[in-house]
Amino acid sequence: MTIPTPHISANNKDLIAETILLPGDPLRAKFIADNFLEDVVQFNAVRNMFGFTGTYNGKRISVMGTGMGMPSIGIYSYELINFYGVKNLIRVGSCGALQPELKLYDIVIGMSASTNSNYLHQYNLPGTFAPTASFSLLEKAVKVARDLGVRYHVGNILSSDTFYDDDKEAWKRWAKMGVLAVEMEAAALYANAARASVNALTILTVSDSLVTHEETTAEERQTAFTNMMKIALEL
Repeated sequence: MTIPTPHISANNKDLIAETILLPGDPLRAKFIADNFLEDVVQFNAVRNMFGFTGTYNGKRISVMGTGMGMPSIGIYSYELINFYGVKNLIRVGSCGALQPELKLYDIVIGMSASTNSNYLHQYNLPGTFAPTASFSLLEKAVKVARDLGVRYHVGNILSSDTFYDDDKEAWKRWAKMGVLAVEMEAAALYANAARASVNALTILTVSDSLVTHEETTAEERQTAFTNMMKIALEL
């Protein structure tokens, strides 16, 4: 396969930077481009999955939506890595807290990603692979979060294939294992990055809590989660 791909219309690799932020929501990608980047050029609108490239503090950086779930981020991250040469992929998204100490708007940095998905089965490994973030990006993100003075947590997250789980108590068993929060994409991103020997990290904002049942609004999820964006842009 050559570029453009079935899902990304950029016809030149140079239109996409080596470092890219990957929100699930394409409108969050537009928000980041509009509010943080300069000299912005749009490189994708296929399926309304908007992608932009610009500069942040003089550094060239891209941002693109991925949609929801591991199949979707699996497609976009694979194409970005293998057809456009992207080297650093940073997911920025929302998550549901599984631990009582996590509060709304706290930052969660995904050191690793457990999963109930069969995404990893494609590799035919003789055991269980542990999807893990790139330490270089993780270390930088922790430093930036500390310098910003924001509340942050680092640890294992859960990438789930289901938003509406038929087993309403399943999250409690993950919580007993110390899993911090649940989202739906990181494990596939980490696996694709590992397979291609590139870097990936997931930075999340707590949008709701399965423990306290608190939650944020859709508008807040799109535009108010700026601390994770600031952290990601500094990497």
